[in-house]
Amino acid sequence: MTTKNISETKHWLRAAKTISEALPYMRQFAGRTFVIKYGGHAMGDLSLSESFAKDVVLLKQVGINPVVVHGGGPQIDSMLERLNIESSFVDGLRVTDKATIEVVEMVLCGKINKQIVTTINSAGGTALGLSGKDGGLLEAKRLSILNTEESHIKNKKIDIGFVGEPQNVNIAVLKTFEESNIIPVIAPIGVGADGQTYNINADTAAGAIASAMCAAKLVILTDVPGILNNKGNLINSLNVAEAQELLKSGAITGGMIPKIRTCLSAIQNQTDAAHILDGRVPHSLLLEIFTEHGTGTMISRQMDINNS
Repeated sequence: MTTKNISETKHWLRAAKTISEALPYMRQFAGRTFVIKYGGHAMGDLSLSESFAKDVVLLKQVGINPVVVHGGGPQIDSMLERLNIESSFVDGLRVTDKATIEVVEMVLCGKINKQIVTTINSAGGTALGLSGKDGGLLEAKRLSILNTEESHIKNKKIDIGFVGEPQNVNIAVLKTFEESNIIPVIAPIGVGADGQTYNINADTAAGAIASAMCAAKLVILTDVPGILNNKGNLINSLNVAEAQELLKSGAITGGMIPKIRTCLSAIQNQTDAAHILDGRVPHSLLLEIFTEHGTGTMISRQMDINNS
């Protein structure tokens, strides 16, 4: 046997071992719902987009019900710049006036949503694009945030426009897909009781949907390896108390703070576990869910030695 053949044999043996290792997890999660927040660099890279689509199709094929919720911040930024509409942020949330909400809805529900649907369909799946307005899927109310920075106006409410927070998730819309081969792809646009359109943070929308669906997993794909300790090393798993302590101690900063809060909220509201993964790693979704070593950070109610 040549060196090349030996190398190829070892490669396929590793692949066979991974498939065998995945089998217990496939059995465990058959019939359960995974809510996957898709965003970051993975959305803008063709190869990673195709890898993600294949992973989602595989989940559906093995009996898991994936629900994809997507973001689109960079694409919205680009369109607003082209239209000469200024954009600003408060606490990581886009200030959304009347002109901005029209652009946000157009980009999320139109271009991005349909691109993701097309990519999943090309990978052999059957995807259907929705927004939170379809079927009253995401009922929202205007989000109020308090200023905590400037002492002279501390705790005064800040108006950030048509930014919403989920009030109710109409799970009947999503339940219709569970017994079908259709994968729902959701743009995080909500609707108020008065018919007003609201821009909802994609992480927040995914967390609300995971809670309402009593999901087995909430998975957030982002542009970092997961939750890191103060030495910059990946933390593979945390329970709720440990995650809360990290937040309280100030060890978690920046954009990771709302992601962890979303994960904790979901876990405390009927979701079994939450995962924060690096979407820049091909097939990170499968590696985290179907292998013992995993690839990101899992947060669960209790510490679990397995990454499942």
